[in-house]
Amino acid sequence: MLKKTLTIVSLASAGFLPLAQAADHIQDDRWYIAPFASFVKTGGDRDASDGWGGGMGIGKIINDHFNVELKGFHEEFDSNSGSGSLTGGSADVQYYFVRDKFSPYTVVGLGGLSNCVSANCGGAITGEAGAGFTYELHDNFMLRSDVRYRYNNNLNAHLQPGTDEFHDMTVNVGFVIPFGDKPKAAEPYQAPIVQAAQPADCSTLDSDADGVNDCLDLCPGSLKGSHVDANGCLVSLVLKGVNFKYDSAELTMNAKTILDEVAESLIAHPQKNDIEVQGHASSEGADDYNMNLSQRRSASVVEYLQAKGVANKLVARGYGETRPVADNSTEEGRAENRRIELIWLND
Repeated sequence: MLKKTLTIVSLASAGFLPLAQAADHIQDDRWYIAPFASFVKTGGDRDASDGWGGGMGIGKIINDHFNVELKGFHEEFDSNSGSGSLTGGSADVQYYFVRDKFSPYTVVGLGGLSNCVSANCGGAITGEAGAGFTYELHDNFMLRSDVRYRYNNNLNAHLQPGTDEFHDMTVNVGFVIPFGDKPKAAEPYQAPIVQAAQPADCSTLDSDADGVNDCLDLCPGSLKGSHVDANGCLVSLVLKGVNFKYDSAELTMNAKTILDEVAESLIAHPQKNDIEVQGHASSEGADDYNMNLSQRRSASVVEYLQAKGVANKLVARGYGETRPVADNSTEEGRAENRRIELIWLND
């Protein structure tokens, strides 16, 4: 069995057994207990038969390769001088070639024992060296076995005629129970997958609600309520709500508020075309009077927009009652005909 175990250790050292992947490993530093049973093959210098025993180890995992362990044991055997026993302990250092499900190791230890033959007992110092393995069945349970050569010197106790040095071999079989949870490898970090925003199909969008989709609109930001051409560029806009004081060209406060919004839009989304500011009137009153009043009102709008910073060339023109858009026989129709309209002129 010793030969078989040493063969396993040799194969592991030579790299023929699979090694744990360092990237998947996190340091295990748990304490553990390790009960075991022992078979003792006594050396010929004892003049004794083989025996049996057992013991317990208490140890700690230090790093990827080393354990330290304190071990106590008791073993019994028969000899020609009577029954014998070995009771003692050792401090062991174990070196693991790998930490895996199957983990081969070598071990050395120093200690002491009480060596008894019949009624005679004496103290001894011991040294051990050997090899073994653990096999993990669970995070907190491993089988363990090793084979060790043990040297003990009875320090002139003269328990047996002719020698105070003895050479034994032990085969230990037991298990290891670590305390606490086994450290787990952290999940490899994966950066969140960010889906690139898919650009919206411009043919389905009409940002300025002018009836021309964004793919075709050459003049984005059209004024709300305006009429545009096939390219989305302004053609005309009726300034609804731009009213004047009675029989006057003076703008009302509400009219100024509306013109402020118009001016902001013209400045933010400029079209270089000249703009004709048209004044229109209903059929009430004399034609000449209505023509003059509509001219003055369109001029008042031009003056206000220019004062607000509109850069387009603005042309004031009054049309009086010559271009009705509704029936002048009704009040509703006449109200529609009294209007200010912006017309974008072609270059």
